[in-house]
Amino acid sequence: MTERQGYVAMLLVLGIGWGTTQPLGKIATTSGHGPFGLILWQLVVCVLVLGTLSLARGKGLVFTRKAFEFYVAVAILGTLVPNATFYFSAARLPSGIMSIVISAVPLLAFPLALALRMERFVPLRFVGLLLGLAAVALIAAPGAALPDPAMAAFLPVALIGPLFYAMEGIYVARRGMGGMDAVQAMFGASVVALVLCLPITLALGQGFNPFGGTGFGRPEAALAASSVIHALMYAGYVWLASRAGAVFAAQCSYIVTGAGVLWAMALLGERFSPFVWVALVLLLSGVALVAPRDKARAATP
Repeated sequence: MTERQGYVAMLLVLGIGWGTTQPLGKIATTSGHGPFGLILWQLVVCVLVLGTLSLARGKGLVFTRKAFEFYVAVAILGTLVPNATFYFSAARLPSGIMSIVISAVPLLAFPLALALRMERFVPLRFVGLLLGLAAVALIAAPGAALPDPAMAAFLPVALIGPLFYAMEGIYVARRGMGGMDAVQAMFGASVVALVLCLPITLALGQGFNPFGGTGFGRPEAALAASSVIHALMYAGYVWLASRAGAVFAAQCSYIVTGAGVLWAMALLGERFSPFVWVALVLLLSGVALVAPRDKARAATP
């Protein structure tokens, strides 16, 4: 397998795996708990999973200035803000629509990367992005649109997450991971995010005991599963962004869209118009045209 094929394979794994978190997140919101309460327990699971992996690998947290800057940046740009807007929006929008919204990430990452001169403008890559946009447009067309026009008011909130993910991808591609590997990096970022999230959760009164009340039910199980998947996929995303560039890594959002639609159908019983399948073909074609930079960026600066 060539380096390029490896990047594409990783992109598919990230997209399909991350796609499950959309419907699982939707199920988690049925508990009625606030966004930061859900984020808090998500981070607890992430810290446990990534901490266990770090312990098994014999690699703990890195305490350098660059590492700490990375932890804080990713905790804010890639965890607290986008997750808060996700849970708020997921409680009010269909899971399939949320999967579509995440495709705004490369649309925002591409001009940011060009403005910072981190990526070259290549016509073929631009065509790939246009095919991805066409796929999203087809999925969002009448027949698969919002069931209630009033839901449109929450779309701007849902788009805040992709904006911050785009900025996070740019940060990682530009600054690297401070000499850490992906698991170390995300373990540290999750710990910092947990420390920041706890006082916010308590101040907003959104804390809750997942084992209290009616017990550990379907929403809590969905949150736990989503958190484990999120931890593993997020570490992979950060690794890919540092290796292949922010714009290429952001293409996983296209796969997340397709996988999210399929998972929404399987887990939530959502149904979409036939032209959605045409859109998925366009989507995958667009991803195939977006190649990593000629010289992959190393994981460390």
